[in-house]
Amino acid sequence: MQLHVSPSMRSITISSNNGFIDLMKIKVAARHISYRTLFHTILILAFLLPFVFILTALVTLEGVNKCSSFDCLGRRLGPRLLGRVDDSGQRLVKDFYKILNQVNVEEIPDGLKLPDSFSQLVSEMKNNQYDAKTFAFMLRAMMEKLEREIRESKFSELMNKHFAASSIPKGIHCLSLHLTDEYSSNAHARRQLPSPELLPVLSNNSYHHFVLSTDNILAASVVVTSAVQSSLEPDKIVFHIITDKKTYAGMHSWFALNPVFPAIVEVKGVHQFDWLTRENVPVLEAVENHNGIRDYYHGNHIARANLSDTTPRTFASKLQARSPKYISLLNHLRIYLPELFPNLDKVVFLDDDVVIQRDLSPLWEIDLWGKVNGAVETCKGEDEWVMSKHFRNYFNFSHPLIAKHLDPDECAWAYGMNIFDLHAWRKTNIRETYHSWLKENLKSNLTMWKLGTLPPALIAFKGHVHPIDPSWHMLGLGYQSKTNIENVKRAAVIHYNGQSKPWLQIGFEHLRPFWTTYVNYSNDFVRNCHILES
Repeated sequence: MQLHVSPSMRSITISSNNGFIDLMKIKVAARHISYRTLFHTILILAFLLPFVFILTALVTLEGVNKCSSFDCLGRRLGPRLLGRVDDSGQRLVKDFYKILNQVNVEEIPDGLKLPDSFSQLVSEMKNNQYDAKTFAFMLRAMMEKLEREIRESKFSELMNKHFAASSIPKGIHCLSLHLTDEYSSNAHARRQLPSPELLPVLSNNSYHHFVLSTDNILAASVVVTSAVQSSLEPDKIVFHIITDKKTYAGMHSWFALNPVFPAIVEVKGVHQFDWLTRENVPVLEAVENHNGIRDYYHGNHIARANLSDTTPRTFASKLQARSPKYISLLNHLRIYLPELFPNLDKVVFLDDDVVIQRDLSPLWEIDLWGKVNGAVETCKGEDEWVMSKHFRNYFNFSHPLIAKHLDPDECAWAYGMNIFDLHAWRKTNIRETYHSWLKENLKSNLTMWKLGTLPPALIAFKGHVHPIDPSWHMLGLGYQSKTNIENVKRAAVIHYNGQSKPWLQIGFEHLRPFWTTYVNYSNDFVRNCHILES
């Protein structure tokens, strides 16, 4: 940048360093210039020079130094100064969008070889000079392949989790075997439960009677221990534990060798109930022995599943519905409580995946207003897995019988911790209704509902349920890893319903301590079987 003042002071010229451009020439009209005029001129130049320098720099950087006039400079810099830019970049983006839209609706060419990584894609583009359409096809094919692999991986994960949830952990199996062996070799393990002098208590309605149906010895010990330790009146607790024939010896051994004084524990096998005959439970006998049903619950869960039209969440729900426990007699026993305990008026039925954290004796004081089943409703929460359930979540309303008799918006309720008025129950036809709908579902090839024992119970207990406060029974600890810990601490009963049971390796680590607190790790059988050790 040069500033040249003529000797006669009649002109001032501003030019670039290379001399090719006269950026500004000022001619002075008068031959004689006053100092005042000169001062004003220099002041103006001081203001313009930085601006001219910036323009010159832009011209040089953009390679327009061949321009020889302000006209050229104006064409180059004018749009920028006015806030307008060259739209060639926008045209390029629009063209690329057009190509993407074309590729989205066209078939991917056969034999298109896909790179294994993005860096390989970039390398092949450079080497083969792909056009934009070929690049778009390859990008689409790579993304679709990745989506398929992710889906397959998710379904594999769900299947593995289903198998893990349905299997018996090695430690728990070991515990059952050792305790069964102890029953045969140790007379103390075979002692009568409860002792003869306490037998009248088993039918005394002034006590708080709990019923637990399970074949899991460790889980049963946690339920009983947590209930006794949380009770303000443990001497009034009576537990009636019902198990199957193969587990009876081990279950009896555990509670004979590990009494929970002052509570009273009775252990009975289903084979010891005279009422549980084939004549009285024909439908359940059919459920356990029907080949189609057994194949549904024990067969190949992927063979007939159309995974391309199934979301992972739907597939997970279907797998849960196929848990073998749903065809176990133990899981249906609660529908026969009035017959199994003819002398009792009121009982609390507990699932084996619960932990009691608060005294439950006030449950016996709840007025059920003539209803049979005191239960927590599960339609008034915000989570999608547990507390937002209506009948439509359990039943197939495209089936004419379901559509005719049920309301899809009716609120569902939970099994797991229920207060049953057996006296009121005996005046109803709940059991007959339960059997009737089970038969209909069998005849319809399980098209009316899929999930276990709750759907027929929702029908059978219709009109016989009294809602109780949700704080009595918190559900979902086997479903939701993001369960609020403070809510867990406040709940009277926490329920690990779902696949992630606390005794399984797939259980949620931050929720497991609420359960393991009541595991007796000092017990020789527990220690020798390495319960919950990695």
